[in-house]
Amino acid sequence: MKFDSLLSEINGFGKFQIQLMFIQALSRVSLPCHFLLNNFMAAVPDHHCDVLHDGGFFGNLTQEQKLAVGVPVGQDGAPSSCLMFTEPQYQHLEGFNSSEEAFTVPCQNGWVYDNSTFRSTLATEWDLVCSSKGMNKATATMFFIGVMLGAPLFGFLSDRFGRRPLLLVSYLGTMMFAVLSAFSSSYVMFTIMRFFTGMAISGISIISIALNVEWFGIEHRTFSGVMISLDWTIGNFILVGIAYFVNGWRLLIVAVTSPLIFAVIAWRWLPESARWLLANGKADAAHYYLTQCAKTNNRTKVMANVTPEDLLQSAKVETRENKYTVLDLFKTPNIRRLSICLGVVWYGVAFTYYGISLNITGFGLNTYLTQFIFASIEMPMKIGVYFYLDRIGRRSGEVGALLSTGLCLLINLFLSKDKWVVRTVVAVLGKSLSEASFTIVFLYTTELFPTVVRQNGLGFTSFIARLGVSVSPLFMLLEDVWHLLPAVIYCAVAVGSGLVASLLPETLNTRLPECIEDIERPGKRSRDKPAGTCTSEGEANTDLL
Repeated sequence: MKFDSLLSEINGFGKFQIQLMFIQALSRVSLPCHFLLNNFMAAVPDHHCDVLHDGGFFGNLTQEQKLAVGVPVGQDGAPSSCLMFTEPQYQHLEGFNSSEEAFTVPCQNGWVYDNSTFRSTLATEWDLVCSSKGMNKATATMFFIGVMLGAPLFGFLSDRFGRRPLLLVSYLGTMMFAVLSAFSSSYVMFTIMRFFTGMAISGISIISIALNVEWFGIEHRTFSGVMISLDWTIGNFILVGIAYFVNGWRLLIVAVTSPLIFAVIAWRWLPESARWLLANGKADAAHYYLTQCAKTNNRTKVMANVTPEDLLQSAKVETRENKYTVLDLFKTPNIRRLSICLGVVWYGVAFTYYGISLNITGFGLNTYLTQFIFASIEMPMKIGVYFYLDRIGRRSGEVGALLSTGLCLLINLFLSKDKWVVRTVVAVLGKSLSEASFTIVFLYTTELFPTVVRQNGLGFTSFIARLGVSVSPLFMLLEDVWHLLPAVIYCAVAVGSGLVASLLPETLNTRLPECIEDIERPGKRSRDKPAGTCTSEGEANTDLL
């Protein structure tokens, strides 16, 4: 019996699968809390030079008067954030504001920050402003480099040792390094700990979605993929709520990591992937979990006549000796083409999404409200994505979402900053479309890669995506070259990756591929082979000659 047929008979979307989604949600809500944490943790409040001129007269001035004589005014009429006068300009007190002959220098005595919104951030802790603002952006880059390197590592290890044990490693590693980063005594220590936090949390990101999809039947995969993505939306709301009440960066890190405590407790009830167990010749364990699934879904009669030997016969034991790596994604023509296209699409999706998500200032709203609006629009968008994917397909949805995101970015290029209401509406629409592209590509990728290399495939694409995410915050620094340059780049990448997505095959209502041969010879998969029947690597390559 084919695995998908058996899964459908024991109910591919029952109480067992719902329980699995709820257990996974305990960990997945922590993903946006860390991935978007820099919006609050690294926020840059209003600031100006700390003016400490000597002299009795200067010491008697009020704070406003000290700013007037010690700090030049910027083009927006506010005190300069990074410059101060070399000598007090007392004529400003008399209403003479001419400062043509006054000399200015970068801040010499540190900065004074407006702590009305944020009690403490990375910027205020280590003065990561002005000439050091790149170091502030680099904290996000280091985190995503960790995610980038952790993705293929966890993909490889979970394909080798299973989904369930590696998820526990990811939970514990994320909690440990997150707490260490919260108690960092220096900028260097903090960036190192954030790097390892990113590496550890990448396991939750890629393993959890594969484990969920592998337990759902064909007819329910679209629904499961969209429902899983709602964890991100819920996590977004949790992040905004926690950040609003916890405005110190150290305690904020600890607070947003706390849901993982419940994930560790619930881990004991988390099942292993029966697909992975069968693909690795572990028929007894696969039979146990399938029996548990049937029992939970009230379908025990289906498993009454199914033995581990029957499962082993349908899955064949050749795959037990095959140890697949990321290199197998490039050994044969079709899967190599698939991997390259998906890599480009993932890079564009992640680069654009985080380019929008990590740049939530400049819309005339405070940080909390902007983040809340961005989170609110995700829910209706994902509901719309579900109906679209279920009826029309994945490929057109991915292409349309990316091209529409690029269009929104293009429109905002031509809107002046004083039209902040229109800019905000367009930005929110672009953010929601970008989120839609992310929702689709996760489900799409798990359906395109075969079971034996699915985690390696997710690890590879996640690696490429995090490469895009890592450099995405740094591209905002290019606004010093031309203020529109970052938006132009984000727009171009979104459009380019959307065009590449059009080269991918459609997967609506198709059975999940089990082996690499299923990708190389799709006709044979559907006509001649039961699911899980994988030839050895040598046989697969011989068939292609």
